[in-house]
This record gives sequence, structure tokens and C-alpha cells, in this order.
Amino acid sequence: MHQHFPKTLVLGIDGLSLALARQMADKGIFTNLAPIIGSAHTHAVSSELPDVSPVNWASFFTGRGPEEHGVYGFTQVNPATYQMHLVDLNSVQASTVWDWFGNRGMLSKLINLPCTYPAPSLKGMMISGFVALDLEQAVFPRPLLPMLERIDYRLEADTVRGLTRPDLLLKDLRETVCSRVRAFDLFWPDLAWSLFVIVFTELDRMSHFLQDAILDERHRLHRNCMTVLKDIDRAAGHVLERFNDLAGPKRLLVVADHGFTALESEVDVNTFLRNEGYLSLGRNPFNELDMGCMDLTSKAFALDPGRIYIHSRSRFSRGCVNKVEYAGIRERIRQNLLQLEYQGRKVMDSVYYGEEIYPSGIGLPPDLLCVPSKGFDLKAKFDRRDVFGHYSRTGTHCPDDVFFYDSAGTRPEKIRHILPGAGIMGAADHKQ
Repeated sequence: MHQHFPKTLVLGIDGLSLALARQMADKGIFTNLAPIIGSAHTHAVSSELPDVSPVNWASFFTGRGPEEHGVYGFTQVNPATYQMHLVDLNSVQASTVWDWFGNRGMLSKLINLPCTYPAPSLKGMMISGFVALDLEQAVFPRPLLPMLERIDYRLEADTVRGLTRPDLLLKDLRETVCSRVRAFDLFWPDLAWSLFVIVFTELDRMSHFLQDAILDERHRLHRNCMTVLKDIDRAAGHVLERFNDLAGPKRLLVVADHGFTALESEVDVNTFLRNEGYLSLGRNPFNELDMGCMDLTSKAFALDPGRIYIHSRSRFSRGCVNKVEYAGIRERIRQNLLQLEYQGRKVMDSVYYGEEIYPSGIGLPPDLLCVPSKGFDLKAKFDRRDVFGHYSRTGTHCPDDVFFYDSAGTRPEKIRHILPGAGIMGAADHKQ
């Protein structure tokens, strides 16, 4: 079968909206991507909800929604121990696109695909993407490690430093893009692969902190941001040139996971729940993710970005909300959130019951899922005091107008439909 399957290249650009792509093509910033941006095969898709990277890249590489792969945000909590941790590949409970190719005897090569850490054993090669913490654990097979160290491969730009030194962040982003291209050149020449994925996450990082500089030509860092975008376009051009040199049959997908928009305000849902009397703290939190500070008499709490959990006896080992109370508490929180305003604007576009969005979801789907109005960035910290605030970020995700191109002309509606729509990963491939 694999002899007739086209070589499939996926070029990922995290955080790219169709509107920004067209704007950058019109300005002459995206010269290499311009033919694709202007193609009849390019259209906008919608993110899965919530519109954050782990949820959407997991939906991309499994061909499933969150209710089937089990990733609902950046973090997960153990309902028995209340321990919280960042999600990674161990959180994904569905088979993957590299499994699909490997089961058919085909080789995959993947660079910087988010939510793939720690790198699994696979038929092929991988450098894990966000949230990759350590290069050694992010690489398969392990003999690649010294080669990547020699070419100074960067897992991620230092966004912590970028909070206070945007000039250093931009320099770091440029160096990270270059390191991804060096890794691409390391992986590409052996053309025995059937699937090749490379994802550039640098636009997302820049947009969070410098969306104002990207959009405003008068901003002192606008030209610097355009330089980073030119670097991404140049890197994409290098990848596309290699693809164009391939003999057929072949297929190209260019995908993003969410769009971006200017930030109106961050909105801390846990602070809102505290103010409304549903969440209380037994002690001062050690950090923003310190869920151990929660008083066990709390009726509800939130996890990022806008996932609300009722502290029910049926789901949590020390839950205090019984079946009789559950429906009333959940509906009151929902109504209060729908009435929340900031400077005269409704903060929430929608507040869904978990089962509306995630029917029979595996893992720990939320009891309520908040979808903010455009420009609001939902958070769920345990150490904030204010519902609204600005913390050095100027951009936030949005779930619509997400960039998508398929040389074969498919037109998926959502991220989960991209690979199944391309004839990859049918319904029978779900991990039992």
C-alpha cells in the first residue's frame, strides 16, 4: 500500500490566521508563502475548543476531538491526589498519525510538533515540541542527540526573559527558527520517509508578547517583528523548495492551530470564583499552579484557560458537592459568567456545559467550558488577586480564521478533520 501513498509534507505555523497571512503577503513580508496564501486551495478552519496549542495539535495528530484524545488544556489534575501537571504526550489517549504510518510500514519524521514530549519510540525520527523540557528526552532515536547538540538546536525561545526584554526575545526567536531549519536539513536528505512534519512555533510566541508591534507600523519594534516574520517565511521557503524538488506522488499541507487577535484583558476565572464564593484558599499559594492551596470546602475551581470543575464527590476524592447540589451550582456559575463585563463589554461569548462540547469525554472533561469574547484571554491561576489585568502580553488566541492549505484541495471544517479528510487516520484507528 505504501508504495502508492504520496509523500506527505506538513508545514505547521503555530498561531497563523488567514487574515495575517494575507496582510503579510500583501506587504511583501511573506514572499515565499504568497503563492500558497493566494491559492484557491487555501481557506480558514476553526480551532477545537479551547483554542490552545496542546488541544489543537493533539487533535491534529490524532484526527480526534478532545473528548477522544483526552487533552483539554495546558494542565491536568489528578482527581485522587489533586496534583497538577502540564500535559504532554503521556496525556494523549488516542493513536497518532505516526502510528498510522508506522502500522503500514511507512516512516515518519517530525520536528517540533507540540504535545509530543517525551519523544516516543516510532518508525522514524522525532524532535518533540512544546512543552519539551529537556533535549535528551525530546529526541528519538537517541543517536540523534549529539548531532542536534552540534548544530545548536533550540527547543524553545526564552519567553520568560522576553517578558522584560522583548529585543532579546526577538533575537532568540530568530536563532530558534534558524535551528529548526538546520534540523530540517539533517532530517530531509534520506527520502525514505512517507510523512514529514515541521512546525514553527515562533509566530505564536512573538504574537503573545508583541501583537501590538506586529500590527502597528509606528511601534518601535514593528520592523524587528517583520524581520522575524521574514525569517519564518524564508524558512518556509526553504522547506517548500525541497518539497518542490521531490518526485511525485506528493502532497503538501500548511496548517495552523489557532488564530491571534489583540488582547483586551486577561481574565482570571479562579479569582472570579473566589469573589463569587465558590473557591476559597486554605493557605497562600506557592505559585500560580499550586492547587494544593485550595480549601477542600470549595465548590468549584478552574483550570486553564476557561475550564471549570465542580468539586463534586462523584469526580474528586475529597469533593464536597453532592448530586442534589451539582446542577444548581453549575447553572449559577454559568449565569454569573455570562453576565460578567469589562468596560461595558461582555467577557464571555458562550459558557457551555461540558457534555455539550465533549459528549462522553474520556479523561477529565470540564463541567463548564468558557469561550471568551474576542480579545479576552482566560486564565486559571491560584495566586492572582484581580479578575482583570495585563501581564506583559498584548495578543491572545482566537478560534476562527485559522490558516489551512492542502495541495489536494480538501476543505476540513475543524482541526480534527484535517488528517481524516486527507484520507489519513480513519475511524478504525482509535487506540483502545
